[in-house]
Amino acid sequence: MHAASVALAFVAFALPAAAQQAERASDTLAAHPQSLLREVFSYEGGGRDPFMSLLKTGDVRPLISDLKLTTVVYDGRFASRSVAILRDITNRRIYRVKTGDIIGRLKVTQIRPREVVFTVQEFGFERQETLSLAKQEGTP
Repeated sequence: MHAASVALAFVAFALPAAAQQAERASDTLAAHPQSLLREVFSYEGGGRDPFMSLLKTGDVRPLISDLKLTTVVYDGRFASRSVAILRDITNRRIYRVKTGDIIGRLKVTQIRPREVVFTVQEFGFERQETLSLAKQEGTP
């Protein structure tokens, strides 16, 4: 019986000590709040952010297949003053471009009397595409 009372006294003494120790630990945590450190990356390079989805950004549009060349005002003496009018067939937007202008991923490389040459930048590669005026049928 004496052993049981000693054990009971030990438990009665140990519980408040454990509670005090837990309370001191929570006070220590409250005094020193934990913070989560994360690595943050900010892309400030030239061109498109490689971490942005191509499907969500507007710089994918318009595609060359969405554009229709409607007018070319060609200056034979000063080709740099030539202007082309393009229409986006998906949203009816009109683009007035000169040599060097950029629309999305399309850069106007050259304007000729009946066509516009674009440099298309896709996935780190460049290719040339030409958009021509529709053939006009002569009246008999």
